[in-house]
Amino acid sequence: MTEKIRQGRLAGTEWDPQQYLKFSDHRLRPALELLDRVPPNAYRVIYDLGCGAGKMARLMAERWPDARVYGVDNSPQMLEKAGGEPGRVEWIEADIQSWSPVEPPDLIYSNATLQWVVGHRTLFPRLFGSLQEGGCLAVQMPLSWGMPSHRLMRETLADGGANGGALGTATLRDGVAHKWVDDAGEYYDLLAGRTNSLDIWETEYLQVLAGDDPVLEWVTGTGLRPILNALEGEERQRFLAEYAQRLRQAYPAKSDGRTLYPFRRLFLVATR
Repeated sequence: MTEKIRQGRLAGTEWDPQQYLKFSDHRLRPALELLDRVPPNAYRVIYDLGCGAGKMARLMAERWPDARVYGVDNSPQMLEKAGGEPGRVEWIEADIQSWSPVEPPDLIYSNATLQWVVGHRTLFPRLFGSLQEGGCLAVQMPLSWGMPSHRLMRETLADGGANGGALGTATLRDGVAHKWVDDAGEYYDLLAGRTNSLDIWETEYLQVLAGDDPVLEWVTGTGLRPILNALEGEERQRFLAEYAQRLRQAYPAKSDGRTLYPFRRLFLVATR
């Protein structure tokens, strides 16, 4: 794995808050379901890692009005969007790979973020170990690596160029090919001996999407960002045209014009 990938997210990745929020209802549902499984303790210090546009951090500030709530993200674009609404959340720009809390947390919450950070075998014990006694680590990550949409993403980079050639750099292809989230049992083994309680589960959402090329629109806000940021000009257009065609075949529209997009997610709630 190259140096740029080892440092965390693929280097140069930028996030578009408006694109990400196009499917806000679908994206918010697992975030809320994760929050509902957090034990209702009197948390005093809360961190939302990968807070994005700040919706969940603000909800946690409402649920625990006496807590100090921090929203942490490495995207200036997302933090600008988050800070545009009034509230008492403190927004922090930081890379989770090197982040450490400014004060010991009672709750670390992270929705659809840690899949972008490498080194889970050290990351998860480190995050859990930073908690106060009685604290909680709550994480949700998409299990997207094996899905047709993401497999086709890798395949299009590998052979979607002229005469079946590769697109992008080897660094980009290596990063997209990397399986960022392990199987559930790996996280159980990492945390089971350290926790007071540990709840791990998976849920598959059968998302009903509307519009033209809706699966492409979905991944454009998330998993496709490193590719879109890395490719330029004709190469970028070639990738998008070929990838869109492959997605239409993998996810054909139903008779009512809508598209079914199954999406599986891993949840973890561990208390200390």
